[in-house]
Amino acid sequence: MWGGRFGASPDAIMEEINVSIDVDQHLYAQDIAASKAHASMLAAQGIITASDAKNIAGGLDTILSEIGKGGFVFKRALEDIHMNVESRLSELIGPAAGRLHTARSRNDQVATDFRLYVRDVIDDLDRDFAAFQRALVDRALEHADTVMPGFTHLQTAQPVTFGHHLMAYVEMTARDRGRLADARKRLNESPLGAAALAGTSFPIDRQATATALGFERPMANSLDAVSDRDFVLETLSTASIAAVHLSRFAEEIVIWTSPLVGLVRLSDKFTTGSSIMPQKRNPDAAELVRAKTGRIIGSLTALLIVMKGLPLAYQKDMQEDKAGAMEAFAALTLAVRAMTGMVLDLEPDEARMRIAAGEGYATATDLADWLVRELKMPFREAHHVTGRIVAKASESDLPLHKVPLSVMQAIEPRITAQALEVLSVQASVASRTSYGGTAPANVREQAKAWLKRLEKEQKSG
Repeated sequence: MWGGRFGASPDAIMEEINVSIDVDQHLYAQDIAASKAHASMLAAQGIITASDAKNIAGGLDTILSEIGKGGFVFKRALEDIHMNVESRLSELIGPAAGRLHTARSRNDQVATDFRLYVRDVIDDLDRDFAAFQRALVDRALEHADTVMPGFTHLQTAQPVTFGHHLMAYVEMTARDRGRLADARKRLNESPLGAAALAGTSFPIDRQATATALGFERPMANSLDAVSDRDFVLETLSTASIAAVHLSRFAEEIVIWTSPLVGLVRLSDKFTTGSSIMPQKRNPDAAELVRAKTGRIIGSLTALLIVMKGLPLAYQKDMQEDKAGAMEAFAALTLAVRAMTGMVLDLEPDEARMRIAAGEGYATATDLADWLVRELKMPFREAHHVTGRIVAKASESDLPLHKVPLSVMQAIEPRITAQALEVLSVQASVASRTSYGGTAPANVREQAKAWLKRLEKEQKSG
């Protein structure tokens, strides 16, 4: 394609480092869509004939079908998806194929194709995360009353409900989806027509191609249009945060399924065995979700490093923008689908959860709150009094609700038998009725509201 300027063929190693078809062949649908929009605009503007535009569109449809059916041969000598498509188009329709490249460059082509690709990825990921939320909400409703230990510092802190814990990830995922929507909005501008870097002298209609491809508007600066990769960085950043959320949940599943903890079980569908230890049931799916987060964050870091030193406009370094991003998006897709499957599969050991929720004097704060509420004691004093009672309970190896009232009254004479009523784990979670609290009634209300929201999204989507 550029042989007119060069008298010799490139070295074999030059061809190897320069070729990108192994990666950018995944952009074939986007490349063909952008080419069809460009050809249609060229005809509408009188830059090429309607007959040529019709032949180009027909040839591109044939190529799309060939690739879709696996009958297209990608040639590494042609470097990239753009030249592979154009070469095949020339075979199909002859010299008219060469007119397709009028008023555009591979620089604005690849920027357009990749924006379309990332936009499609965002839409697919949003659907996957919505399904993840739906699984969480369904299980939260099922376990709105199931008591479990809540942790800080991985130490038993206060009782919560399993439904409340699952709903925390619904909220995290809502923010992830919001960031995806924000990234989509910002990327939805068309580089097509910016050409190599300076625009073109042909009377093109960039708004027409932007509209045809579903973009809101053309990008306003041709230099920025061909050299910007913010849209990939922002989507990778969003993907990294989402992956961290999935990894945190995966880590909890790994901990919870350990026989030492035993709060939940996964079936054979999401566990594996050992090649030497027949008793093992390993939470490998959760572990792999946890590990894939590194790939996703690594892809973000790699592209940041590629872009940090590049002057305007396009540089060949940007060819490295796709492989890592595509791998990251595929890893996140697999991770969220695996987590959705595990959410639907896992079964809590409700009896074990209830026992664990009461261990470690988890309802001590409820006693302190009772002292403040009923005896009008300053919280700091109530905290001190409760701490002394917990110390006595620990000396006697008794749970807090089994400490004799006389022992409590020896520390604080005004305590009555009513205080004992707030010390069960069920009473504790039921009392947490503040907005966003763990009370079962709250969990059901929040879960039902989310269910309606997700169903509305599904109908409107």
